[in-house]
Amino acid sequence: TRITPPSPQEEENRQLTALRERIGRLCTRTVNKVQRLLLKHNLQQQCPTKSVKTKKARRWLAELALGKIDRLEMDALLAEWSLLEKHLKEVDGEIDRRHRKNGKAILVSSVPGLPQYGGLAVASRVSQIERFPRGASLANFFGLAPGCRNSGNTRNRMGSITKQGSTMVRFILGQAVLHVLRDDPWMRGWYREVKRRRGSKVARVAVMRRLATILWSMLKYNIPYIRGGPEEFRRAREAMATLRKEGRVAARA
Repeated sequence: TRITPPSPQEEENRQLTALRERIGRLCTRTVNKVQRLLLKHNLQQQCPTKSVKTKKARRWLAELALGKIDRLEMDALLAEWSLLEKHLKEVDGEIDRRHRKNGKAILVSSVPGLPQYGGLAVASRVSQIERFPRGASLANFFGLAPGCRNSGNTRNRMGSITKQGSTMVRFILGQAVLHVLRDDPWMRGWYREVKRRRGSKVARVAVMRRLATILWSMLKYNIPYIRGGPEEFRRAREAMATLRKEGRVAARA
């Protein structure tokens, strides 16, 4: 695929969503450190709630009797946690504002499991859909195509996916898989068939690759996610084309 520089707006959206991903990762690490400190003293069972992320649990952590050094570390972790959550709230607010004004991001977010953050992150990294001639091209761009392994005179053998595209997009699509399988019966049936033949790991990656090709069709024809497989999408596309021909909806820009 020919390299196309992102627009200033897309560049900002990429930076913003990357920032959100980094803050979320730091927040998770901080929570894990809190849990390890509890595990050190076998105190995790004394937590008043199932998760340490609740307000009640946070108050308990702030008052928990610990040794001097452990108390210092816990206080530092709780302060770091609160600061990260504050930044996360600010970033999520900006993502929400930008998402509401971005038609491509709204379209992408119609996929189950892709809320504002996922929609804006994927849309900004796709950029101009016209540069991808087919759905498989977008899947290749995101590193979801199987690699080819050759050795001597042996025939081409397909290996694992190339992972040459956006790591963030692959992660987001991977997170969306469970939501799609739960929400779309057609996709769930297709996944089970692949799982029966190739195993759950390969089937999960196959769903991610299929989601990439579906995203291409959605952005190409300006149609939100349609449950029910290719036939239902074809019907929706024909219905949309009829409405546009009759002037009942705006033509695609």
